[in-house]
Amino acid sequence: VVSPSMVPKRSGDRVKTDRRDSVTLARLHRAGELRAIHIPDATDEAMRDLVRAREDAVVVATQAKYRLKAFLLRQGRRYLGRAGWTIPYRRWLADLSFASAAQHITLQEYRDAIDETERRIVRLTEQLRQLAPTWRWAPLVAALQALRGVSFITAMGVVAELGDLTRFGHPRELMAFLGLVPSEYSSGPSVRRGGITKAGNPHVRRLLAEAAWAYQGTPRIGRQQLYRQEALPKLVCDIAWKAQLRLTGRFRRLVARGKSKPKVATAIARELSGFIWAIAREVRPAGA
Repeated sequence: VVSPSMVPKRSGDRVKTDRRDSVTLARLHRAGELRAIHIPDATDEAMRDLVRAREDAVVVATQAKYRLKAFLLRQGRRYLGRAGWTIPYRRWLADLSFASAAQHITLQEYRDAIDETERRIVRLTEQLRQLAPTWRWAPLVAALQALRGVSFITAMGVVAELGDLTRFGHPRELMAFLGLVPSEYSSGPSVRRGGITKAGNPHVRRLLAEAAWAYQGTPRIGRQQLYRQEALPKLVCDIAWKAQLRLTGRFRRLVARGKSKPKVATAIARELSGFIWAIAREVRPAGA
């Protein structure tokens, strides 16, 4: 199976028929210009669907919270606390009063919508935790959690989206697949590089970008990370510690050079994918 977006096409070709397409594909195949894409098996695809269902629920919850905040801003109500969606914030919402009954109903409906989406996220998370131990990639999911910033949900998302990481012969291939490498438009002596290509899987790219922010601080192994590493091979833990030393130092150096933190997080996400690839090379799927 070949991705249609990766089939070479001449810009001047304005005639399309099934016969011409067949001849073109045959020529490209003979020349080795067509590259097959990875097809997950039924179990992997089912797990990916469940992971994406949870991701969709998170998006819906975020949108519902934005709608509630927009309603409160229209009414001139501002929360003066430090952070939203904490217990004090929810108590503040419960104590709000309005002159109109319609406004009270509106507020309650927005709150109910948020509560329902959050319950949905909890249900889907629990289903993932119940099904993960029976999945063939359960050892890899556990191993990736040795990395700082990689929680159970992050590890499940990465593995469900990418599947067998050993199909990438080099970490740079994985980085390019995820769209985390810089774009380039160069000719002759002129070298122009831009932002990342964003050509790959957006789900994994977002997960790694979020995980990259965990490398702002100093290298250390926290209590939860230590607990997750107890049953893992020493080689996997060594790779995770090497990742901490390198990525925390790189984060600090790039910020000191004046780079914006979002750009730094993207650079860290790119290198983090390389350490994920290294761990995947050391872990065999269950039953292999």
